[in-house]
Amino acid sequence: MLPNQRRDRILELLREDGSAKVADLARLFKVTEVTIRQDLEKLEAEDLIIKEHGGAYLKNVEDQVRSFSLVHQDNLDKKEVIAQKCLEFIETGDTIILDSGSTTTEIAKKIKTSGIKNLTVITNALNIALMLGTEPSIEVIMTGGEFKPPTLSLTGQKAADFFKGLNVQKLFLATAGISLKSGLTYPSISDLVVKKAMIDAAEVTYLVADSTKIGKSALASLGALGLIDYIITDAGIEEKHKDVFRENEIEVIIA
Repeated sequence: MLPNQRRDRILELLREDGSAKVADLARLFKVTEVTIRQDLEKLEAEDLIIKEHGGAYLKNVEDQVRSFSLVHQDNLDKKEVIAQKCLEFIETGDTIILDSGSTTTEIAKKIKTSGIKNLTVITNALNIALMLGTEPSIEVIMTGGEFKPPTLSLTGQKAADFFKGLNVQKLFLATAGISLKSGLTYPSISDLVVKKAMIDAAEVTYLVADSTKIGKSALASLGALGLIDYIITDAGIEEKHKDVFRENEIEVIIA
């Protein structure tokens, strides 16, 4: 991995987890701690992070948590369209899992004003829980786990263990990048066990991802595309990418 690529991945990870230790980053990227410190110095010089003894943390993360705003706010127009399409697959009386993320947050906003009744929503996202928790016709259940400030989410093995023994009708799953080689990818390794547990607990998995994420990859791979049943995306998806999903027996739903 080239130095610029490594720094991009480090920044992705910090935007996901909020902070990281030098020793952990060195092990993850298989470089020396000296190299990681140099990477962090460059990112700090670009005013993206703040270095501290033994590690670094994302700049402005405290303000983001206070305002309950997510770091990833790009392509919101596409995410809103995708969220509206998702309502067609949510029915009164359903039990669903809403993954954390900006697209699933848009789904929660649409659900709030949809009039869908007797809905049970299981989520690892604090912002989604607070958004839907006051609705009298929606029961909200949260996982446990480790708090990740930038994504307002709970992660790790404790979050994954929550899904053991559950049988849920539908999962709306987020992703950071859909690699045609590596499958579903995420910036944070701690999320992988949670995503897999969600998939195992759901009868049907809808991947919700705007078209700009297709063909891109993040740091860690969850597994092959065959883990999902449907992808709900926008009209910007390329025909060659539609073909790949169909070859993997995944139905492509265009919002």
